[in-house]
Amino acid sequence: MTILPFPAGNQPQSTEVQKDTLMPDNAAITVSHLGVQYRNVEALHDVNLAIYPGRITGIIGPNGAGKSTLIKAMLGLIPASGTVLYQGKPLKSQLDKVAYVPQRSAIDWSYPATVWDVVLMGRVRKAGWFRRFSHVSRQVAAAALERVGMSEYRDRSIGQLSGGQQQRVFIARALAEEAEVFCFDEPLAGIDKKTEAVIFDIFHELAAAGKTVIVVNHDLGEAITNFDDLILLNKEVIASGSRQTVLQPENMSRAYRGQVVFFNPEAA
Repeated sequence: MTILPFPAGNQPQSTEVQKDTLMPDNAAITVSHLGVQYRNVEALHDVNLAIYPGRITGIIGPNGAGKSTLIKAMLGLIPASGTVLYQGKPLKSQLDKVAYVPQRSAIDWSYPATVWDVVLMGRVRKAGWFRRFSHVSRQVAAAALERVGMSEYRDRSIGQLSGGQQQRVFIARALAEEAEVFCFDEPLAGIDKKTEAVIFDIFHELAAAGKTVIVVNHDLGEAITNFDDLILLNKEVIASGSRQTVLQPENMSRAYRGQVVFFNPEAA
């Protein structure tokens, strides 16, 4: 394992965005000129991306880079300019094909719901609002709960779980949706290594099944080797493409504007 530090003041002068050689013809999602502005503050500037099915794509960058904002803007959860297409059509008009897991801090853990209630919520769009869940939906939910190793906690209140257990439950809810696009906002924050391994196993399974998997990630340690592609962001795209393309010293120094330490598997 090699950890590479980059001192402040040794930043490259070029402002050209580094991109992979992959062409967008087979992209699941294409993002064109996406911008987000909060009053007089520009949160995202002219973001252009291609995201591919069958690959785990990580969104990385410093605090305040707009990582969570990017996912929310792509899904139409916040106002944004530009276009985001999934298979040639606006993504926000196809949210029935998307499973989205927000940051744990955005969830009200005092809400009186059991683990089973939360996972079944993933079947609401399939079953329809105010309709009873079918036997099939219950089977799918049970299988999702089993996959994340939380079946024995089925009747436990979500507020009584540890952070890692809570994250597993919401991963199960996402699996129960049987979606085509999976978006996870910092699912690895505050969890133990065992849960991290379970989550990455699931991500790899989803990618192997041809799903589009997008993960906001703040950890630049060894876990980064689980990503196929990366989007390096600091309010604009610094680099995007394969892990090898993005994890270059000049890209990381530009994004973090000074000293940065990260795991470089190619130098290990």
